[in-house]
Amino acid sequence: MIVSMNTSRFLATLFATVVAVGALAQAPQRTPTPNDTLKSPKVLDDKRVMIQIYAPKASEVTVGGDFLSGGKPISLTKNDVGVWSATTSPLRPDYYSYTLMVDGVRTMDPKNPVIKQGISSLENIMLVPGAETAFEDIKAVPHGEVREVWYSSKALNMMRRMHVYTPPGYEKGTTKYPVFYLLHGAGDDDSGWNTIGRAGFIIDNLLAAGQAKPMIVVMPNGSMPLPPSSGMNAQAMNTIRSMFANDFLNDVMPHVEKTYRTLPNRENRALAGLSMGGFQTLDVSLTRPELFNYVGVFSSGFFGASIDEAETKYAKALNDPSFNKNKKLFWIGIGKDDFVMDANKKTLALLDKHQIKYQYKETSGGHTWINWRQYLNEYVPLLFK
Repeated sequence: MIVSMNTSRFLATLFATVVAVGALAQAPQRTPTPNDTLKSPKVLDDKRVMIQIYAPKASEVTVGGDFLSGGKPISLTKNDVGVWSATTSPLRPDYYSYTLMVDGVRTMDPKNPVIKQGISSLENIMLVPGAETAFEDIKAVPHGEVREVWYSSKALNMMRRMHVYTPPGYEKGTTKYPVFYLLHGAGDDDSGWNTIGRAGFIIDNLLAAGQAKPMIVVMPNGSMPLPPSSGMNAQAMNTIRSMFANDFLNDVMPHVEKTYRTLPNRENRALAGLSMGGFQTLDVSLTRPELFNYVGVFSSGFFGASIDEAETKYAKALNDPSFNKNKKLFWIGIGKDDFVMDANKKTLALLDKHQIKYQYKETSGGHTWINWRQYLNEYVPLLFK
């Protein structure tokens, strides 16, 4: 009997398949668990959110996040098949961050792949959809690009990363653009404004609606490489302020203006930041007032330094009669329940004492991204007019 090469290959494949199926049939089968079909988070019709995790051997599970507005974490309840669950009260449509604690160990929700990265932690992100999120949603409009950009920081003697947004059409054009430097808060890194901050989508939507001018947005890393034992005390804040200013002024800005098609003058530069980034914004804009015509401070003030120290350090700018003339916008926003309100009020009093003009907005809520995204949405349309 003559067997062709193709027939030989077919018989060999058939034999291997039969052997594999036999082995599979003899192998112990995995027992399905409730985790196979579990969904978390689940947004209910009434805007409550159910958060669940399969942890049959756990003895305690809680969930915390900015959806609690500073309240205590919620305890999850375990059912008879090992699924822990908790349902929030109805939430206003928005993006929220949350973290689980399983027997005292900070844990991600394994069923939710959407995360926010910090300098030493991760958090999950969840969306409660609704009309209120229209300004930050992904829409069928032209979109810019957000890039991870690495540069050599001589100030810090290390490679550093920043995120850079370029407006729709940047790659195909030759136009030069104004630059907006956008700073994050303590505990976050340069990815914060691009993830939970929704900055790229917010600006895309503003541009599509004709409510803002096209711009380059630079989101540097404001968290400095301090020793692990350093806490967020006054000394650490002052060290971070100095290190950041050195890196920002001598490395970040020169790299951006060398690499991108920018309009490198004060009329086409804006600076804003939240919390620690707001403190850094105050420092840079009052130390080098000639660099920026637009300044934004979100949920911040001179915390970590006394007002007397600030008044001395920034005396030249505060006493400059041309300061107001050279600032087209000095915008300050904070939530009425924000824990840095005291520092904010003292900072406003200092500005008032020296007749520094500013726009002030006090909103509901506290020290959260819910407010900061709203502030960004209001601040950007005011730039480069």
